[in-house]
Amino acid sequence: MSKVLSAIFILTFLVNKCFPQMVRYPFPQHSTYYKGTIKPNHLKQGIIDNQVLEFYKNWKKQYIYQATQANQAYVFFEEEGSKMQSVSEGQGYGMIIVSMMAGADPDAMKIFNQLFNYVIAHPSNPETTLMAWSQLAGNIDKDATSATDGDMDIAYALLLADRQWGSDGQYNYLDSAKKMIYDIMKDEINRESYSILLSDAVKSDSKDYFDMRTSDFMPLQCKSYEDATGDTKWKKVIDKNYALFSQLQKAYSQDAGLVPDFITGINRKAKPAKPRYLESRYDGCYNYNACRVPLRIAMDYLLTGDSRSYEIIHRINHWIRETSNGNPDNISAGYTLAGDDIKSRNFEALSFICPFAVAAMIDSSNQQWLNDIWEYMIGFKIEDFDYYDNSIKMLSSIIISGNYWTPELNKASYTKLQHHS
Repeated sequence: MSKVLSAIFILTFLVNKCFPQMVRYPFPQHSTYYKGTIKPNHLKQGIIDNQVLEFYKNWKKQYIYQATQANQAYVFFEEEGSKMQSVSEGQGYGMIIVSMMAGADPDAMKIFNQLFNYVIAHPSNPETTLMAWSQLAGNIDKDATSATDGDMDIAYALLLADRQWGSDGQYNYLDSAKKMIYDIMKDEINRESYSILLSDAVKSDSKDYFDMRTSDFMPLQCKSYEDATGDTKWKKVIDKNYALFSQLQKAYSQDAGLVPDFITGINRKAKPAKPRYLESRYDGCYNYNACRVPLRIAMDYLLTGDSRSYEIIHRINHWIRETSNGNPDNISAGYTLAGDDIKSRNFEALSFICPFAVAAMIDSSNQQWLNDIWEYMIGFKIEDFDYYDNSIKMLSSIIISGNYWTPELNKASYTKLQHHS
């Protein structure tokens, strides 16, 4: 190593050691997404950035709560009629959002650590780094089993924190992320089908061992896990689940390209779950879980250009533009796999609207549609919706504005689609 490189290395180490809160990727980032993808183009970037920042301030004020224990915080599970205080899904959303908004928010690292402290304080069991999926008022665990989607977002957020602030401060974020990723693979991934288990409560002899919640498939996170740990089993998770989603589209939703909230029988013939399989009579429909799928899948194309993501999302884009007549106000809060509205839902839901906006970003043919959805979603006030809708709006807004970034990815190892007209 040359003297110059040695001096740079030492200086970088000292800066990170002395100033662990230095923000490396401050908001706004104006990231470069995959070529051919789009952002809203009817407003100047600075205006869009300010819209995101203003909503973040309101979201933070509304949902980041201090726990009764010192130096802990949680994302408030605001749902009418619910006695729950927080869920692991919300902690994951919160930790990702806060890490993305660092720089614009001088307290971001402090809040992130408080959210992580709360995760640590509520393990699914003492032998794991996974989080108990729900807490009641008073920080009491309602259910000590995990929810896989929450754990996957929390682990990913820890990788983001390592990139944002480094791992030489109060926490070794990278080490914590690796330990959690190991536990996710061990306890929340089906090691026969490489589908994603509902929680760590599901074991190899459970009747739902070959069942899955579709919104738990997060290919971008899985790619980051593989890069962080070197564990090539994550590639199997990506490959198997992309193939599964493509199969479901062709078999059950050729026109709309939708997937259901829950899949059953993956080891035999994968199919949509029956009504009231786990949550509601719409468990086999595109409902309040699957509504996140366009966001989860499209993110992979935006950041890595994976052709499988494009093929899945392109079909959904064509259908939603057609069924809504190009008007975001016509987006329904739920659909059958045939693409028909769930008839009882005559109201808007940002949890359905915003992921369609993220999906629109994959192709320039969606430019006016994307602009229209942005105007529609940004026009709602935080009081108009609850925690779930507003958190999905917050995460989607960061992505749509072009301010989302990832830990370093070995992008050359992923198949890319070079161009779409």
